[in-house]
Amino acid sequence: MNKVFQNALDAVKDIPDGAAIMLGGFGLCGIPENSIAALVQTGVKNLTCISNNAGVDDFGLGFLLKTRQIKKMISSYVGENAEFERQLLHGELEVDLVPQGTLATRIQMAAMGIPAFFTPAGYGTEIAAGKEIREFNHKMHLMELALHADYAIVKAWKGDRAGNLVFRKTTRNFSTSMAKAGDITIAEVEELVEPGALDPDHIHVAGIYVHRIFQGKNYEKRIEKRTIRYEI
Repeated sequence: MNKVFQNALDAVKDIPDGAAIMLGGFGLCGIPENSIAALVQTGVKNLTCISNNAGVDDFGLGFLLKTRQIKKMISSYVGENAEFERQLLHGELEVDLVPQGTLATRIQMAAMGIPAFFTPAGYGTEIAAGKEIREFNHKMHLMELALHADYAIVKAWKGDRAGNLVFRKTTRNFSTSMAKAGDITIAEVEELVEPGALDPDHIHVAGIYVHRIFQGKNYEKRIEKRTIRYEI
């Protein structure tokens, strides 16, 4: 089976309107830049996007928000995107804010084939509305459902033509679980190599989980918020 696609547009062009998509990365670190740009180009709309955050106004998922292609966001942090805030306050965007640990675990459970789990996070808050509550060890817990997606799109450092992926440092946050929780997983990589070129002990996601792979280009690798020390 040939998993290699020529570019980002070829890899995402059949994603239909209304699809649920997981997008890997953490902040702007390790996000699938090429794939997001390609989704803007296709014009696909009414997307449900599952991501730790919503990018910034002029980068990452901020591009898809600007073009109104996202119908719903499922995220844990959205504080750096003014357009996201505007759409939310004007009722133009559905938003499901999830505690970060809960979001990560819901994705992990989908990757592991476990349908639900209990967590104390969110008990006694609006997050608990409509959810089953049970007591364990004298502490109340909410039942959370595993979180699946039609597509999972991740960006890795290296990958081979069989779909095996290697991430660098914090870029693996969310991405390794998302790659296993989508019906179809698309990986963009900085370097595409032949099978056997990757050290098996360094592979973070096995190729069995990856359905499409392509070598990306022109990565900006922006920092979400640069903090420096000013001289006194």
